[in-house]
Amino acid sequence: MTIRNWNDDDPAGYADPWAFHRRDLGLLADRARLRRLQPRIGTDFASNDYLGLASAERLHESVAAALARGVAIGAGGSRLLRGNDPEHEALEAEAAAFFGSATALFFASGFAANAALFATLPQRDDLIVHDSLIHASAHEGMRLGRAATRAAGHNDPNAIDTALSEWRATGATGRGWIAVESLYSMDGDRAPLAELIAVADRHDAILLVDEAHATGVFGPDGRGLAAALEGRDNVLTLRTCGKALGCEGALVCGPAVARDFLVNRARGFIFSTAPSPLMASAVRESLRILTDEPERRTRLAALVAHAETALAPCGVVPTGSQILPLLIGDDAATMRVAAAVQAAGFDVRGIRPPTVPAGTARLRISLTLNVDEAAIDRLAETLREIMP
Repeated sequence: MTIRNWNDDDPAGYADPWAFHRRDLGLLADRARLRRLQPRIGTDFASNDYLGLASAERLHESVAAALARGVAIGAGGSRLLRGNDPEHEALEAEAAAFFGSATALFFASGFAANAALFATLPQRDDLIVHDSLIHASAHEGMRLGRAATRAAGHNDPNAIDTALSEWRATGATGRGWIAVESLYSMDGDRAPLAELIAVADRHDAILLVDEAHATGVFGPDGRGLAAALEGRDNVLTLRTCGKALGCEGALVCGPAVARDFLVNRARGFIFSTAPSPLMASAVRESLRILTDEPERRTRLAALVAHAETALAPCGVVPTGSQILPLLIGDDAATMRVAAAVQAAGFDVRGIRPPTVPAGTARLRISLTLNVDEAAIDRLAETLREIMP
């Protein structure tokens, strides 16, 4: 039997089982889009540890106490087998109460939660209208799912309204779904949630809000930008635990029927080993810290205000959030500037397509409590020296 390779016109490729992959990596390198893992070096302007909780002493002490009382590191199985630990259930109950939702379901990561949610809940006759800049994990879930999908212009409720109206006009009888992020991870801007819920109500649609970058930072006690919408039957939120909460995992918050359906139908939940019970315990403590230490959010807001002033002369556009993009445009130029900034002692990463749209390569400056105003001022001085 003859095994065909990626290119039947290139017999030399038959001898190399990785020919396609080498060629693809070469093409990425030619376009200055080849990714490589980099160590943590320099002052943190890259992480999503917005409140500095990942290294917080209180969180470390809580984990040590959990180990001392016998909380397991590994779950040992899926939640539907023996992997369902009391720490999972305690976290889900406390998270639902904290965020104001009927229920919560804990996943190992935000990507896993988003992929499971979008692949499972919308059905064959449904339509998902999503913001054009929504996260890759949502796209992966939609690819695995059965519902039709349609992209709408970024932060454009009218475009979403029109898409749903046109779909209904074809005689569609399924459910409409609206998928957005409350705070966009690469632009730092906010979704118009009040207008979006009005569109959802008008079309009997369900609003899915990814609160990954807002949880812990915005809203009462850090409950996010969608806090006022929690508890509604037509709202689901995703709250990742690996960013401002300083831990790992994600919580899908919403009506009980949505949780039950995910437990019964979401393959990414059913057939995955449950998240670490120890991590569930850590997330519980992070939620308590959000309530007990509001000064963390106050300090972060002050850093954002200072950075917007200090970095504006460098071309950084104020966003009102902890995510400040510096658009450069060209992929290769972006990576050259990023390398120069890193060489000066600042961990700032260049972001290129396909993570962002073509022509919008940028430096993503992330503000966390791991830096102070003096570090921001030094970064601003460095950027003024480096930028053309």
